[in-house]
Amino acid sequence: MKKVSVIMPVYNVEQYVAETIRSVLAQTYSNFELLIVDDQSPDRSVEVCRQFHDPRIQIIHQKIAV
Repeated sequence: MKKVSVIMPVYNVEQYVAETIRSVLAQTYSNFELLIVDDQSPDRSVEVCRQFHDPRIQIIHQKIAV
């Protein structure tokens, strides 16, 4: 089974991000990594993401060029 990378950008999605992560984790195909890309969201999106403790999840922090 090949490994799949699911890339999810996060910016001002606090009210939706938990449901999205739960949906990805519930997939029947289990050989994946979920890369959550924090684009310096001013809301609590990243804090919500940190509540999930699954070894397939990785949070990547990046700065947006202005």
